[in-house]
Amino acid sequence: MRGVQPELQPFWDARAAGNFIGGGTGTGLLLWAVLAATAHDTALLPPLLLALACIGGGLFCVWLEIGKPWRALNVFFHARTSWMTREAIVAMPLFAAGALAVLTGALAAAWLAALVGLGFLYCQARILQAARGIPAWREAALLPLVITTGLAEGAGLFALVAALLPQGPGTAFALPMLILVVLRGWLWRRYRARLAAPDSAPLKAVRALDAEGRLFVPLGHYLPAVLLALALVLQGGAATALMALAGVAMAAAGWHFKLALITRIAYTQGFALTHVPARTPGHARPGVKPGWN
Repeated sequence: MRGVQPELQPFWDARAAGNFIGGGTGTGLLLWAVLAATAHDTALLPPLLLALACIGGGLFCVWLEIGKPWRALNVFFHARTSWMTREAIVAMPLFAAGALAVLTGALAAAWLAALVGLGFLYCQARILQAARGIPAWREAALLPLVITTGLAEGAGLFALVAALLPQGPGTAFALPMLILVVLRGWLWRRYRARLAAPDSAPLKAVRALDAEGRLFVPLGHYLPAVLLALALVLQGGAATALMALAGVAMAAAGWHFKLALITRIAYTQGFALTHVPARTPGHARPGVKPGWN
């Protein structure tokens, strides 16, 4: 019987996952680009443009996922109840500040875009947590994991872009990236433990999460941790190349995890009868037939 047994949610697909991938990566990249421009005077325009393109691409993906795309403006009418509405509202000042930073090169405008971007990332994480019928999404431990994953994806993509810039920050961000890798690994283990707790999520969801972990953990954590540790020891072009490789692994693992979270781990709760009623003879009153107790 449909709905009794846990099943994969049929409403969101890879296009919805693209919104979480683009939004997380873009906001994380924006933050790291502004930090690098402030502390190390690195070029701001290339990563800024790429960050805005990632966020815009993610929103375009979710627009494609809507059943009736030309009614997309309706998303703005539910700010009191919908985190998706809040995400769309926050996107407007984000792009406005980003466009101002692109046109004027003002670092203050870029900082404003980066700070608003953190709010955008938070809204995305709350969209998933608000889906009460999907145990893998409603779990509270997913919220910090999604936020940290977005920051790690952005840091990874920034490391790749910085390796191509004429005046990059060198190995200045190797240690923060390593901290992010360790933090995301710990949050992953915490999320997995909470999801596997009794009566927390269907066994199918836990098994799908474990299957994802066989790639997510080594590619997104062990490999970049080793590469970043080597980058901290080495100097020059070799260290920059190692950071770029670590960044690719961090970002690719985060993208794969978000795709799996939407399309392969998102099992519904289902329901079960913990007590099955039984027909018993009982003590019938005169003229009343025995029935269900």
